[in-house]
Amino acid sequence: MLELEAANTGKVLVIGHRGALGHAPENTMASFKRGFELGADLIELDVHMSRDGLLACMHDADVSRTTDGNGRIKDMTRADIGKLDAGVKFDARFRGEPVPFLDEVLAWAGNRVGLVIEIKGDPLPAPGIEDALVQRLRAHGMLDQAMVISFHHPAVRRVKELAPETATGILYACRLADTVGAARAARADSLRPSWAFWTADDVRTVHAAGLAASTWVANDEERFAYLAELGVDSIGTDYPDRLRAWLDRTGRGFK
Repeated sequence: MLELEAANTGKVLVIGHRGALGHAPENTMASFKRGFELGADLIELDVHMSRDGLLACMHDADVSRTTDGNGRIKDMTRADIGKLDAGVKFDARFRGEPVPFLDEVLAWAGNRVGLVIEIKGDPLPAPGIEDALVQRLRAHGMLDQAMVISFHHPAVRRVKELAPETATGILYACRLADTVGAARAARADSLRPSWAFWTADDVRTVHAAGLAASTWVANDEERFAYLAELGVDSIGTDYPDRLRAWLDRTGRGFK
């Protein structure tokens, strides 16, 4: 997986947060494609399980913030989700943009771009979501081209048990007393706190343990520079074009 290849090289990967959230409606094919066009090395997305066991791409458990519908993904079927407009609330130009299912994203990504897939919860991940995700990755030949991440660390550990070849990472929003210990407990390959919780010492410790250091969400050059100086390996951003331009100008990009 590209992020593990880039770890501790002094270079920084661009992760398109929910695709290119600053330019297109989040977690839609329009956003994923735009993120790739704007220079993202990896595309990040979120998944929830529907009532009929499918993996829908959406950040929130409830569809009302980002679509023209109401209700929770876990109570909806493919047919219900297929009726939602996930673009119109972002901008009328995206009217009619559907909520994608993971299979569609995997088919598009193929050998084009690696994915960082976050398992979401409502409030906990749906029973069996890890198994369903690994099955879809295996079906599309993407086990080694995707990283699975979550704030729910037992879900991360379960994915690694099911597919040791799939890279994983733990999300958190704090400073851990034992970063390496937390990763080992979840069998994770990377640590992924919110940007403000990294220190240079923590990054060095993580790298010394053979792990990757990532973060989210940075959208301006001051923050890009701060994080690159700390030594992080990848940065999630709503504006992949901004980070790509800064990396190209400073010679810090992996490409």
